[in-house]
Amino acid sequence: MWQYQPVTTFAELHDLTGKVAVVTGGSRGIGRAIVQTLAEAGADVVIASRKLDACEAAAEEVRASTGRKAVGIACHVGRWDDCDRLIAETLEEFGRLDVLVNNAGMSPVYESLDAVTEDLYDKTFAVNLKGPFRLAVLAGTYMAAHDGGSIINIGTAGSLVAAVIELPYACAKAGLNALTVGLAEAYAPKVRVNAILPGPFRTDLSKAWAPEGPEAPFVPLGRMGEPEEVAPLALHLASAASSFTTGAIIRVDGGITRKV
Repeated sequence: MWQYQPVTTFAELHDLTGKVAVVTGGSRGIGRAIVQTLAEAGADVVIASRKLDACEAAAEEVRASTGRKAVGIACHVGRWDDCDRLIAETLEEFGRLDVLVNNAGMSPVYESLDAVTEDLYDKTFAVNLKGPFRLAVLAGTYMAAHDGGSIINIGTAGSLVAAVIELPYACAKAGLNALTVGLAEAYAPKVRVNAILPGPFRTDLSKAWAPEGPEAPFVPLGRMGEPEEVAPLALHLASAASSFTTGAIIRVDGGITRKV
C-alpha cells in the first residue's frame, strides 16, 4: 500500500518537478490557467483541445515562460478514439503520466427544453461525461499500475443547482460528480480523484451571459471569478499537499447557493 511520505516545506508539498500533466481544454480559459500553474510548479504539460494551432501556441507560451516541456495534442474528447490517442501519445512522448485534468466541456444554448435535439444532447454528454470517463479510466489504470497520480475533474456548481437554461450540461456534469466518487474508490490507494466545481467565471464561454461590469450581484462575493482563481486549487489537488484528499467535490463559485 502507498505510504504517506512527510515533507517539510510548503514548496516541497506543491513541487511537481518530474511529473507529467495532461489538461484537456487547456488552450484557453480555466484550462489555460491550470496549465500555466502546473508548469510553474515544475510539471511538463500536455495541452489538449480540438484546435491544434491553439494548443501549439499555448505550449510555446508555456515553454517560454516556465522552461518546462510542453506539447500540444489535438483531441476531441467526445470521441473515444481521440481519448485513446491522447493518452497513448502522452506516454510515448514523456514515458509517464502523473496528473490528468478533465477540463474540456461544452454548454450549447437552446431556445427551450423541447427544442433540445438528440444531436445537441448527445454531443453535450459526449464532451462532458463520456470523454472524461474514458480518459480517467485509461489514466487511472496506468497510474495505478505505476507510480500513482491524481485525476481532477472540472465540473460546474450548476450540477448541484441545475438551471433550465443549461439542463443537459448540468445533468452531464452531475454524472461527472458521480464518476469522481466512483473512480476515487476504483483506483485507490495509489490514485486520487477529485472534482472542482467552478461557478460564474469570466471566460470566452461566459461572454454571452455575463454582466459587462466588474460587479455580479447574483454572486455573494459580488463579482465573477477569474480563471487564475481555480488554478491554485488544481495545483493543490495535483500535488502531495492533498495526499489525504480523494473523492472530494469542491465548489469554487463565490458562495452561490441558488440558480444563476
